[in-house]
Amino acid sequence: MATRLFGVASPEMPGGRHGLRVLVIGVAALILFLIGNPLTVIPAGHVGVKDLFGKVSPGVLTPGVNFVIPFTRVVKFSVQTQELKETADVPSREGLIMDLEASLLYRLDPSKAALMYKTVGSDYASRVVEPQIRAAIREITASYDAKALYSAQREKIALEIFTLFNQMSLPRGIIADAVLLRKIGLPAVVANAIQEKLKREQEAEQMKFVLQKESQEAERKRIEAQGISDFQKIVAAGISPQLLEWKGIEATEKLAMSSNTKVVVIGNPKSGLPIILGNDTTK
Repeated sequence: MATRLFGVASPEMPGGRHGLRVLVIGVAALILFLIGNPLTVIPAGHVGVKDLFGKVSPGVLTPGVNFVIPFTRVVKFSVQTQELKETADVPSREGLIMDLEASLLYRLDPSKAALMYKTVGSDYASRVVEPQIRAAIREITASYDAKALYSAQREKIALEIFTLFNQMSLPRGIIADAVLLRKIGLPAVVANAIQEKLKREQEAEQMKFVLQKESQEAERKRIEAQGISDFQKIVAAGISPQLLEWKGIEATEKLAMSSNTKVVVIGNPKSGLPIILGNDTTK
């Protein structure tokens, strides 16, 4: 006969066994649900790729709290700008081996994160980025002389490396922001020879400038002398015997009116200028 203890059905009763079974099942389901980890948090600057027993979802999880199917593995990928420092021995067009240090600033395209996970994996930097930037550097530097890396063409070389890397990496979802050439090392003898050659070229350019300046100065003096010569010709052409005679008469009149003049002798020729003889009356 069924009994009750404090108003609760004893385990011997059919209703009590059913309730206990439901409770156990509910607790087990809750434990499995929690173990399945249906909630995941994606930090800022990241996306999440969903992998449920090998089936990768094409969509990605955005930063924040996300609900997923229990037992779904969520792989987080950074989409922030990252720096990859590359040091490599690269050839020049002359066959010289240079020690080059470069930095690549790159980031992962969020829309390609699932494809990257399926085709490459989470360690895509060492599997894809490093080999491609190394190949781009070698291909571009091999088409330039070593001295170009010491001149204004250095920025052009960095831009060509950047462009070539983007062509290779964009289909996989890697976006390059910049390529920076930090250091270029050559054997001491070669580096000194290049620096000496560049120095001579700069001196030659400076000498061209000096010669051009001197040529301009000579031209200026020639024009100035020509102007003086033209002026003298114009003045000489305007001096006539009649003008000289008139000027002589004017001078004679002024001398005759001077209080210091004693004797005025008119020149013997008709157009002769006066000769003045005499001294100051105050003496």
